[in-house]
Amino acid sequence: MIIVEGYVRFADAGDFPRIRDAAFAQMSASRAEPGCLDYTYALDVADPCLMRVLERWESWQALETHFAQPHMAPWRAALAGVNVVERHLHAHEVALSRKV
Repeated sequence: MIIVEGYVRFADAGDFPRIRDAAFAQMSASRAEPGCLDYTYALDVADPCLMRVLERWESWQALETHFAQPHMAPWRAALAGVNVVERHLHAHEVALSRKV
């Protein structure tokens, strides 16, 4: 399993509401992709400028295919329309997982 985790920081707390519809469309389209196990955006309750990202994919191939999907273009355009001051995302290959 591949896990993508991290955050996107906006300059202003009003930035995310301006792209909320695009975020929902991106999330919905991504969840429908083959190999997507989970795809979530969430605003940090302690910091309204911080959007948390969590994705789970079956494989590296599924993740790479995701990056080439047509629905990525409007999402990238939406992000370009707001002031993103920091983007910190990493993908991890999980070899072992257990319930805690």
